[in-house]
Amino acid sequence: MSDYKKIGFIGSGKMAGAIIKGLIKTHTVDSNCIMATKSNKEGLEEKSQELGVKIILDNKELVKNSDIIFISVKPNQVLGVLEEIKSYVTPNKLIVSIAAGVSINKIETNLLNGSKVIRVMPNTPALVGEGMSGIVGGKVSVEDIEFVKSLFSTIGKCVVVDNEDQLDIVTAISGSGPAFYYKVINEIARAGEKLGMDYEKALLLSIQTAIGAGKMALNRDISMEQLISNVATKGGCTAVGVDCMNENNTEKLFYDVIKSTTEKAHALGGG
Repeated sequence: MSDYKKIGFIGSGKMAGAIIKGLIKTHTVDSNCIMATKSNKEGLEEKSQELGVKIILDNKELVKNSDIIFISVKPNQVLGVLEEIKSYVTPNKLIVSIAAGVSINKIETNLLNGSKVIRVMPNTPALVGEGMSGIVGGKVSVEDIEFVKSLFSTIGKCVVVDNEDQLDIVTAISGSGPAFYYKVINEIARAGEKLGMDYEKALLLSIQTAIGAGKMALNRDISMEQLISNVATKGGCTAVGVDCMNENNTEKLFYDVIKSTTEKAHALGGG
């Protein structure tokens, strides 16, 4: 599939860990071909045992020994990492950044000319194998994009977006989206509690309903509007609830939520 045999992760936090575990669990990449770095010695051995790969402290050493390098540090740490490794990023290596908001142009500018860069926006449900990732490439081949897509398919689903601006929308919908869904799930459960039900029972009802509705939406062969209509039959109790949502203009609410989050994601990388 690819000439990229050895994979390195600069940063070994939760998201990097989820990707590493997915690659190993699905036998996509042998654990001996994966390496990661940690910023300090504390817990180094424990992290290595947890992920099942070699963990080192030297980012430059990792880059020298990797074909594909994941930048999996916080956005405000990316430029420092690029400055550290740029002399070791040769044209045959592929850089994959999962740092929110940091543009491909900014990454390319801080590396040597001709560097191959792909940006990916994964999300935290990758930790349970149900991630959703958006991918966009810089000066890379279709094969490079497909290879990275195959890697992220080990931890969930992926979409290749049309341009980099859309990756900020991905950040808002799926990157930040879990928090929005948690809030909806929790507030539905709290409503049940206020009406007299035990909170934990109401929460289980809300969580499982979200899971079931999500699976039906994912496997649908009809429109989302028809799915809603199938449940909200005219004159029924569901229709009353949907009417209440419409009267309170939840469409505008969620538009504002996604718009403000998208703008923040764009601002994280300095535009």
